[in-house]
Formats: sequence, C-alpha cells, structure tokens
Amino acid sequence: MTWLRSQLPDDAIICNGAGNYAIWVHRFFRYRRANTQLAPISGSMGYGLPAAIAAKLRYPERQVICFAGDGCLQMTLQELATARQYSANILVLVVNNRSLGTIRMHQERNYPGRTSATDLQNPDFVALARAYGYHAESVAETEHFAPAYAAAVNAGKPALLELQLPLEALTPNLKLSDLH
Repeated sequence: MTWLRSQLPDDAIICNGAGNYAIWVHRFFRYRRANTQLAPISGSMGYGLPAAIAAKLRYPERQVICFAGDGCLQMTLQELATARQYSANILVLVVNNRSLGTIRMHQERNYPGRTSATDLQNPDFVALARAYGYHAESVAETEHFAPAYAAAVNAGKPALLELQLPLEALTPNLKLSDLH
C-alpha cells in the first residue's frame, strides 16, 4: 500500500467493497484529495467493481483502482464485461485468499473449529479476465507487484491483478492462527 500510494496521482480514485482485505486500504492508503474514495458504509460485498466502472466513466482522465476480495469480486464479477464494453480502463486488484475471510474470522472467534461455507472454489481470475479482453496477471510475491502494476496501467485496456494471499493473513494485526 505504501508503494502504491507513492505511485498514484493525487486524484486517483480508490474503490472497494466489503471484507478484511479493505482494512489494508483504509489503514495504509493516505488520500490526498477529496472525492477519491468510493466505499460502502454498510458492508456491501461487490460494491467496488461497479463503483470503479462508474467512476472511470465519469472521470475517464483519472486513474481508478478497484480493490476486491475474491468473494467480494464474485458478487459482481460479470461487470468486468461492462468495463470492457465501455472502455472503462480500470485496474482491479483481487486479493485472493480463497476464502470469505471476514466470515471465517468471525466463525473462528465465536465457534472455534466449526467453520462452515467459507472456503471458496474460485475461478481462474487471470484466465477469466483475459477472456473478457483484460490485461491480467497473478502476483504471488511482493517484489513482483511493481512490474505487474506497470504493465497493467500501460496496457491501454482494463486490467486485473490477482494478488495471492494466504488465509493466515486475516488483517494487518491478526493471523488465523491467533484465533486458535
């Protein structure tokens, strides 16, 4: 987040839905201008992608980034087609931990060892984004993010970067193993 903050122009618009992944955005990204954040107040999963498309269509000259957890993105995944159809060249950063992480965290806290329906069988996000005509890459190591980001923003079309994250990293301050 610190690196990204240093790269983005002051008027970049950051969008996100609901989930633990958004904690990194809200805690570590420093907004430098008004009207640069679109995020739900009531925890609406899936909000980030349609918000990013709307922002890019309204402000085509501004950089727009959508942060989405893997479960969150699947709530409105079909809107990848909308962005491509209307040349809304957004960048989608999918934080993929293969789980509904926030729900898993609450289950572990309240019902240790009794989790239910939080593991996800995700699509291949990179292949799916490419099928929609996006530039897409998967990033598993921090040092690979900067070149992937550069390729994505210079692609001249919508882009998606899948950020592979272990489920263990629930929040910046909480690991899954801390709950056991």
